Amino acid sequence: MQHSAVPDLAHTHTRPVHWVATATAVAGVIALSSALQPGSATAAQSGPGETRSAPAAVAPPSTTGVTFPVDCGPVKAVVAKKATGDLDGDGRPETVAVVHCDASMGTPPDGVYVLTRARGATAPRVVATLVDPKDRYTVTDFAVHAGQITATLLGYSSPDVPNCCPDLKEGAKWQWKNGAFVRSAPARARSI
Repeated sequence: MQHSAVPDLAHTHTRPVHWVATATAVAGVIALSSALQPGSATAAQSGPGETRSAPAAVAPPSTTGVTFPVDCGPVKAVVAKKATGDLDGDGRPETVAVVHCDASMGTPPDGVYVLTRARGATAPRVVATLVDPKDRYTVTDFAVHAGQITATLLGYSSPDVPNCCPDLKEGAKWQWKNGAFVRSAPARARSI
């Protein structure tokens, strides 16, 4: 057995320089791993001399240039929120937009619209109205997840309630079923 010239277990006493060196090495590995990524995957096997790649991802429809079915008079319609996802299971994403008029005062009601783009078409189109601005709802907690659209709707118990102060709150969920968007039975509207 050969004995070391240094005391046994000389490196068991950590010092700040050891921690700095370890942190620097870990940061370097993380930075390098984000720069080096594998190539694109292919879903199908190819024969000798044949190269096939997976189909390109389809971009969701844009809200730019879309005419929404909301009457804003002299002001323009504004997309306040939007989210995308494959709502009908066809492998192509749809865009859901929360839209209201660009009012300078008060709380304009929101409309919720679903946009799609047909195969080969360049312009998106509105295919469904989930919330009509005439119903005087303000949309909050809006999301698209796992083929479902969810939102919290703030509304009014009567036409006498001013637009500034909604007094009802209800949850809503829509899902594509049998060729249409179906709204789940909402939880009871609660006063806020």
